[in-house]
Amino acid sequence: MRRDVFQAIADPTRRDIIGLIAKNPMTPNAVADAFDVSRQAISKHMQILLECGLLAINPQGRERYYTVQPKKLAEVADWIEPFRKMWEDRFDKLDNIINTLKNENHGNQK
Repeated sequence: MRRDVFQAIADPTRRDIIGLIAKNPMTPNAVADAFDVSRQAISKHMQILLECGLLAINPQGRERYYTVQPKKLAEVADWIEPFRKMWEDRFDKLDNIINTLKNENHGNQK
């Protein structure tokens, strides 16, 4: 089954793995040590993130370091952007209404 980036980030553990590796490239063992689940479970999560292109492996000597691929996360950001704009517009309108009501209320108190 081919997974996409949205399926990958749907799981909270995978989101936590992305957040951890985004701060610093890590070996699989270092990632597994950061979680209170089996290494096999973390390995499966990381495999899904690799399949979706959210992680890449960079060999350094005998070690393999995982890194986050930000371009793939851009798909999520691009999808969310119209919703972010919509909510910002709604909050701006709400701020305007609240400020208008405050100003009217201050005028009535004088």
